[in-house]
Amino acid sequence: MARKHKPLPLLENITITDVAAEGKAIAKVDDLVIFVPYVAPGDVVNLQLTRKKNKYAEAKPVHFHKLSEKRSEPFCEHFGVCGGCKWQHLPYEEQLKFKHKQVFDNLTRIGKVELPEFFPILGSEKTRDYRNKMEFTFSNKRWLTDEERLSDTKFDNMNALGFHIPGMFDKVLDINKCWLQDGVSNRIRLEVKKYCLDNDITFFDLRNKGGMMRNIIIRTSTTGEVMVIVVFYEDDVEVRNALLQNIADKFPEITSLQYVVNQKANDTISDQEVIVFKGSDCIFEAMEDLKFKISPKSFYQTNSEQAYNLYSIARNFAGLTGNELVYDLYTGTGTIANFVAHQSKQVIGIEYVPDAIEDAKINAKLNNLDNTLFFAGDMKDILNEDFIHQYGRPDVIITDPPRAGMHDDVVKTILFAAPKRIVYVSCNPATQARDLSLLDEAYRVVKVQPVDMFPHTHHVENVVLLEKRS
Repeated sequence: MARKHKPLPLLENITITDVAAEGKAIAKVDDLVIFVPYVAPGDVVNLQLTRKKNKYAEAKPVHFHKLSEKRSEPFCEHFGVCGGCKWQHLPYEEQLKFKHKQVFDNLTRIGKVELPEFFPILGSEKTRDYRNKMEFTFSNKRWLTDEERLSDTKFDNMNALGFHIPGMFDKVLDINKCWLQDGVSNRIRLEVKKYCLDNDITFFDLRNKGGMMRNIIIRTSTTGEVMVIVVFYEDDVEVRNALLQNIADKFPEITSLQYVVNQKANDTISDQEVIVFKGSDCIFEAMEDLKFKISPKSFYQTNSEQAYNLYSIARNFAGLTGNELVYDLYTGTGTIANFVAHQSKQVIGIEYVPDAIEDAKINAKLNNLDNTLFFAGDMKDILNEDFIHQYGRPDVIITDPPRAGMHDDVVKTILFAAPKRIVYVSCNPATQARDLSLLDEAYRVVKVQPVDMFPHTHHVENVVLLEKRS
C-alpha cells in the first residue's frame, strides 16, 4: 500500500525579508529559510509550502496581506506564468541594488579575498526591447493558465507559439506580446501564427514528434537589419515556400529570411543546414568602427548596447597601450578580441567551438585586423605551458568563461603565464569568486564593476581587474 505523504503546511502572515539567487525572495520562520518566487521584500503573505528539507523550504504565495513599498506593477500580461522576467514586480532601481548586493555577497562570502570598493553597478539604458535574439516554440498542446483551467470554457484550439513552461518540456505558453525584443519581433511572430492557423498548418507535437512548424528565431541588430529563421519539422516544400513567401511579402524589413528542416529529437540547429530563402545569409552588428558578422548559429551578446559598455569596461581595465600581447580566453566569435585589437600589439583568442572561431577569423578580416590569431579546442588542452612557450607570455589575459567558471588546469596555466593584469568577465559571480580565491596567491583584486545585461531577471555580469602581486 502506497504511503501517504503528510500535506505541507500553510504559513500565514509571513514577511518577506530579502532577495535570493535565481530570482526568488527569502522569508524566515524560526530557523527555516523559505524561498518564494514573485514576491518582494516587505510583502506580508500567506505561503503554501511546496517542498521542505531540513534547513530550507520552497513555497508559493497564496494571499497577500500587505504589499511592499518596494514594488512596481508588472507591465507584461504573461508575468508569473512564462518564467521569464521574474523581477518585473520590482522597480529597476531596486533590481540594481539587489544585483549589486548579489555580486558583493558572492565575492566576499565565497571568494574570501581582499577587495577594493566596488564601482556602482552599471544599469542598462534600455529595460525593455533590449534583446537582439529571441526563440519561440510551436506546440499543439498550449499551456492553460490557472484562470483558464478553472473556467468552464472548452478550448478547441490548443495551438501555441511562445515559450516553454519551466520544467515542462512539452507545454508552451502562447505569447501575445513579449517586451524583450523590438516590436517587429511580435508582429512577425503573430503574423506567422495567424497564417498557420488560417491555413491549417500543423504545430509541433513535442511529446510524439510530429507536425510542420517547430521553432522561429528572430534576430535584430543596431544597424537595423532583421534575420528570421523558421524551423520546420516536416519537409513539405509547397507549404513551406508559401509560408516563407508570405513572411517575405508582409515584412520587407527582413534582410535575412532563412529556414531549417530539423527532424532531430532536440531543438538545436547548430548541426543543421540553414538555407537562405530570401536576402542575405547573415546580418551585421556595429560597435565603434567595427562590424561583426552574425550568422544563424553565431553567438553574440543578446543586449547589444550594454555589450558595448561591458566590453568598454573590460578594455579600460586591461590598460592597453598598443604594446601588449593579449590572450582572450573563451573568445566565442572573437568580439572582445577584435574589440581590443587596435589597442594591442597582438591578440590571441581561444574558444572550444570551431564554428565560433571561424566567425572570429571572418570578423577580424572584415575589420582589416592583421594582429589576431584564433585557436579552436578545449581551453585546458590548448592553453598549456607549451602553447605559452610557442606564442609568447601574455602581458594581459582577458577571460570570459561560461557559467561554470574556469577549469582548475586553466587557472594553473594562467598562474604559470603570469600576466601583469587579468580582466575577468563573468556571468556568474559565484564561480568567479571561487576562481578569484584560486588566483589570490599571485594576484590582488583592484577593481570590481558589476554590469546589468538583463533587466527584470536575476542575472548579473561582473568585471574584475586583477594585478600581479609584486
